[in-house]
Amino acid sequence: MRKLLVHGRRAMRIEPSTYFSTVEAAAATRRDTRPHQEALERCIAKLRQTMPVIGLRNPKIGLPDNSWVYCGPYDWVVSFQAGQLWLALQLTGDPAFLNAARARRAVFRGILAYQNAQNHDLGFQFSLSCVAEWLMTGDDEAHEMALAAARQLVARYRPDGRYIQAWNARQVHSQRMQAEFANGRIIADTMQNLALLYWAHRETGRVDFREAADAHAQTTLEHIVRPDDTSFHTFVFDIASGKPLRGETHQGYADASCWSRGQAWLIHGFAQSAVTTGNPAYAEAARRLATKAEALMEGDAVPAWDFGAPEQRGTHRDSSAAAIMAAGVYLLADQSEPEEAARWRALGDRLLAGLLDHCDLTRDPKALGLLAHGASHVRAGYSDTMLPYGDYYFMEALMRSLGHDRFFWS
Repeated sequence: MRKLLVHGRRAMRIEPSTYFSTVEAAAATRRDTRPHQEALERCIAKLRQTMPVIGLRNPKIGLPDNSWVYCGPYDWVVSFQAGQLWLALQLTGDPAFLNAARARRAVFRGILAYQNAQNHDLGFQFSLSCVAEWLMTGDDEAHEMALAAARQLVARYRPDGRYIQAWNARQVHSQRMQAEFANGRIIADTMQNLALLYWAHRETGRVDFREAADAHAQTTLEHIVRPDDTSFHTFVFDIASGKPLRGETHQGYADASCWSRGQAWLIHGFAQSAVTTGNPAYAEAARRLATKAEALMEGDAVPAWDFGAPEQRGTHRDSSAAAIMAAGVYLLADQSEPEEAARWRALGDRLLAGLLDHCDLTRDPKALGLLAHGASHVRAGYSDTMLPYGDYYFMEALMRSLGHDRFFWS
């Protein structure tokens, strides 16, 4: 295995491994992980194949011919290609992946420079780019950029309501997102973005990073997660007093339904926060949410886009929800006693089997992505397509299934 150069003063935190460095750990669970090993190899091969085509662009959403529409400079999904490249570097040590990931840094400088581009997605954008680069190479500029993003993210914290505001007023899907819609709103997705604040707290010792992340997680647990363990996509607070008002959806079927990708974000986000903080309430939340999602899937191989959608609209599946959920339940398994861990690994294996049987594009030489049948925003007309976040979490889930436990969220 080739040795990576360490740039900057700090030592590398994540060493390159190999595909099969964790086969013994996986074998100890008496599971047949060969399909996952082979799928991960195909993912790496697909990334090698598509790097010259994609270049420095960052995929946003797939087209019917399995090519990509690419991101503008400030899109929330701009980091998921970089995240895949950093995972590939971790697995192979190949400097081609290092160079392709690092060459995207200008995009993230641009986000830091343009205040209107900054929202709760700073966690996605910088955990999978600059934090990843810092952990893999010790690069000083990447470290400072990630801390700058964390400072901008914590500035979105609203102490009266104990939450991080999700969105800014901006143009979305050809409709104006008015300030009264954006202000005072949290969304399920933000649980995954808290990782940047926890990382920044560890790096700096600044307590406001940790306090904001903990407060937002608790607020999410109290208001986004329903008593029956389903979830709202968003929740609205009075912007003056912080008083909780109501749950709503944005990308799901209805306010009272359960958007499957939102449920998946919460599973992974609470499981990750539990690892980071040691708070058992977060692990218990992830267990409750995962148990409910498993029940709502019934016999489905791939989750419906919304667990509450009527049957005639429930034919839309969301491979990205399956991939995020799989990564989350494998993470939950790592925190559980052996009997319970086996249950979560079985659910993760089931979700990956559904993806490999019904959504896998790694054998399609014309496809530029890894997974078909993602549902970005069904009611806005975006469904049955490749999604870069589905691809990233597919790789993460495959790696977790094999026993890898070093990722860029911690």
